Amino acid sequence: MMTRAMQEPRQPPGGQHPEAYRVAAVQMVSGMNVTDNLALAAHLIQAAASAGARLVVLPENFAYLGSETAHVPAVSERYQAGPIQQFLAREAKRHKIWIVGGTIPLQTNTKGKVRAACLLYSDHGTVVARYDKIHLFDVTVADEPPRCYRESLTVEPGAQVVVADTPFGKLGLAVCYDLRFPELFRAMVVQGMELLAVPAAFTAVTGKAHWEVLLRVRAIENLCYVVAAAQGGQHESGRETYGDSLMVDPWGMVLTRIARGPGVIDAEFDGRHTQAIRQRFPSLNHIRMFRSTP
Repeated sequence: MMTRAMQEPRQPPGGQHPEAYRVAAVQMVSGMNVTDNLALAAHLIQAAASAGARLVVLPENFAYLGSETAHVPAVSERYQAGPIQQFLAREAKRHKIWIVGGTIPLQTNTKGKVRAACLLYSDHGTVVARYDKIHLFDVTVADEPPRCYRESLTVEPGAQVVVADTPFGKLGLAVCYDLRFPELFRAMVVQGMELLAVPAAFTAVTGKAHWEVLLRVRAIENLCYVVAAAQGGQHESGRETYGDSLMVDPWGMVLTRIARGPGVIDAEFDGRHTQAIRQRFPSLNHIRMFRSTP
C-alpha cells in the first residue's frame, strides 16, 4: 500500500522567506522489472510535484534492484543515453522540477563493472551534475544467517566530491554507504554545501542500528538540511531494506519521515533558516583540519 506523509517544519521568526522551497523524497520497494519500477516512480514524482515540490529525490537503485549484483551490468546504460536517463529528463521537464535521480548503473571501460551514478537534472530536463558513489558496500551483515555483500565485484568506485549549484543553494550528493565517512561531508561543506541529498538502500539490520543517527549527525555537524530517500520493504529478490526516508533540518531535527513501503514525504526548506543557525552557532568557521568556508 502506498502512503504519503506531510509535516510542516518549524519556521524561523519572520514568516515566509523568498528562499523557502518545498522538497520531496520518494521511497520505493523496487524490483527487477525496469518498466514497472519507472511506472511507479513516475506516479510518485507526480504526487511530489502536485504537493508543490521543486526538488525531488529518488532512492538508490530506484529503476532496478535485483537479487544478485551480477545482474546490474545487463541493465546498465551509457552516460546520457538509455531509457532510465530519458525517463529522468522527461519527468524533470514535464513537471518543471529538479530531480536527484537516485542511482543508475552507468557503463565503464572495465569489463563487468558499472558506476553507481547519481544524476542531478534541472527543471529543463538537462543533467547538471553527476556523482559516482565513492564508498562501496563490502561488508558482512549480521543477518540470520549472516549475509555477505560485495558491491565492488560489479561496481567501480568514483573519486570526485560533488557539490552542485542549484536555485535552492549548493547541493551535495552522496549515496547510502557514503554516510559512514564524515570526511566526505566535511569536504562538501568546505565547498559551500547548504543542503544534502542521500539516495539509499540500507539493509534492514544496518538501518535499524544506524540510519537515523547517521543522517541527523550529518545535518548537525555540517549545519545543513538533509533529504534522504530510501528503499523500504521486502523486495521480490528476497532482500529487505530498511526504509524510513527522512528529512532533517540544520539543527538535527527530523521534519518528516515515512516508515516502509512506496510513498512520498515533503517538507519546506528555508535557506534563511540555514544561514541564521550558521551565524548563531558558527562551528563551520572553527574548522581546523580543513580550511573554513568563506
